Amino acid sequence: MPVESGSSAASRQAKQKRKSHSLSIRRTNSTEQERAGLQREILEGQDSKLPLPLRTNLLDLFGQIEREFENLYIENIELRREIETLNDRLTAEGQTFDGGDMTKGALKTNKCHSTSQLSQKLKTTYKASTSKIVSSFKATTSRAVCQLVKEYVGHRDGIWDLSVTRTLPVVLGTASAVNSIKFHPTEQMALTASGDQTAHIWRFMVQLPAPQSVADITQTPCDDDVDFSDKDEADGDGDGPNECPSVRTAATTLRSHQGVVIAADWLVGGKQAVTASWDRTANLYDVETSELVHSLTGHDQELTHCCTHPTQRLVVTSSRDTTFRLWDFRDPSIHSVNVFQGHTDTVTSAVFTVGDNVVSGSDDRTVKVWDLKNMRSPIATIRTDSAVNRISVSVNQRIIALPHDNRQVRLFDMSGVRLARLPRSNRQGHRRMVCCSTWCEDNPSCNLFSCGFDRQAIGWNINIPALLQEK
Repeated sequence: MPVESGSSAASRQAKQKRKSHSLSIRRTNSTEQERAGLQREILEGQDSKLPLPLRTNLLDLFGQIEREFENLYIENIELRREIETLNDRLTAEGQTFDGGDMTKGALKTNKCHSTSQLSQKLKTTYKASTSKIVSSFKATTSRAVCQLVKEYVGHRDGIWDLSVTRTLPVVLGTASAVNSIKFHPTEQMALTASGDQTAHIWRFMVQLPAPQSVADITQTPCDDDVDFSDKDEADGDGDGPNECPSVRTAATTLRSHQGVVIAADWLVGGKQAVTASWDRTANLYDVETSELVHSLTGHDQELTHCCTHPTQRLVVTSSRDTTFRLWDFRDPSIHSVNVFQGHTDTVTSAVFTVGDNVVSGSDDRTVKVWDLKNMRSPIATIRTDSAVNRISVSVNQRIIALPHDNRQVRLFDMSGVRLARLPRSNRQGHRRMVCCSTWCEDNPSCNLFSCGFDRQAIGWNINIPALLQEK
């Protein structure tokens, strides 16, 4: 290991003395040359692993920053002096500052006193008119009273679809391992669409539990909800017997698609069923024989949804090709098709209303209301801030429920006026994307259901004022 000689140590001490002396000079009257020499002496006297050129560059940059701050400091001092001079002059002339602070108060003189009053009056008038406009907007967003009634949990994965029976007793069905579920209009049957390129028809029997006595209150009753799923639930060994009914064998299987069956629905009367698939086709089946009646072709990309009219033999199919098609089976000898164009992205769903209207939702963040007699342009357009999933329309109140990707559920009327947004917080509401919504107007306490990727379905109570319904 080399040993430092006495001469080198003495020279290093001399350099440190010169460095400290240069520092004292720099604080009083420094020049650019002295600063450059000081930087070199600092680099030579300090130990660092950085290369010398890099250290020199860093010192140059820091020197530039320091000079910028020095210039700002000098300008600040000059401005303070000018402010003090101006303050002394105004004080001598009898003028004052409101609040005594140049940055907070406004300068008031006898000449501008009336101008200040006029400005204040204009500000007050503008604020009042703005408040009226904002309050009118708020009034349109709170026309409905929405309350969370019950949460339905138990699925291991996200819920894609849900449906409510049209007959008593009211049964809620949720689809998690399958893509769609629809109940028969008159019988206790359910139609499901699956990813195995098939659709299934299930028969079930629901019996309401007998009223419990006071002594049996501690027991957990079985909910009236029946979960139809192609994926069997695991048997619970330690949780006791499962009292809820379980249907594991389908009554009918509908086969003919070459891709995932994404949706299915019953035609009016329940004797035929329609399915929509990723193979770009929709198929019409006879329920009793399971035979294929019609294959509906024409979409350019995968289908996303299908829906039937509640009182007429009409079918609407939506697709990723930004269109939805209306299929007319009212004439047994021929079926016509009409194409609706108006969206710029995937049409996620299109549903019928009681009248001659179709409501379509899309990933382009819009919902459009169409008249079946005029396909050229929609009669109303609703613009949102998130993609819209499977929508539903209330039969009696004619209210559109929009489930969104951003965990929100919004309500609109048929003219596009926003009525309400379902409450959502950390304690209630959906915590992930809302996939579907459906109405159950025969149940006054819980008339709207929604489901999403948070593995739960939620029942809501939506109360619309009578005056709004008349409008």
